[in-house]
Amino acid sequence: MDVGVDFHGRLHKGMAKQLAKLLEPYQPLFIEEPLLPTQPEEIAELSRTVSTPIALGERLYTRHDFRPYLEKCAIDIAQPDVAHCGGITELRNIAILTETYDVALAPHCPLGPIALAACIQVALTSPNFVIQEMSWKMHYNLDDPSAADLHTYMSNPQVFNVQDGHIEALTKPVDPGIGIDIDEERVRKADATYTASQKAWRNPVWRGQDGSMREW
Repeated sequence: MDVGVDFHGRLHKGMAKQLAKLLEPYQPLFIEEPLLPTQPEEIAELSRTVSTPIALGERLYTRHDFRPYLEKCAIDIAQPDVAHCGGITELRNIAILTETYDVALAPHCPLGPIALAACIQVALTSPNFVIQEMSWKMHYNLDDPSAADLHTYMSNPQVFNVQDGHIEALTKPVDPGIGIDIDEERVRKADATYTASQKAWRNPVWRGQDGSMREW
């Protein structure tokens, strides 16, 4: 089944083990963050009980954070985020390290075109690359008519055209860069409009019915 199931660290170990077993007959592409990334020992234990690949990494920041998961054979797919881990250089370092452990690379990227283009540049040079997340038509963009989508601030959105589940490699044989052009004037106008009418963005907090904070 070409679907990954994201637990997002919302389950405790006992429930994660049960749910992973129930999903196993359907052969999902992977289970993402079955537990919080503070639990490498417990995730390694879970990995040994199911055949479904385990993916995580969006909340790990350097190759050193990935090390305990790799040494414990806890994960099958690494999902570093280029905006969290320090940019292209550290993302490439993580890709090299995970390849050593036969762990696949699937960069986390629910972000904009610059981050996506950076991920793709690393993916093109990583033999262990398997799949790339992209924020095109994501629910949080579609739910808000005023929200920007992946292509909104690009001058060459065609470079991210999807055909048969793939995009072409980002190459600019003449100009330097990572394969995209940004409409800077549109960015400036959007910035002026937002700062004049909106408060600074704050990460939403998800609370349960009892008012307690929840992992979102």
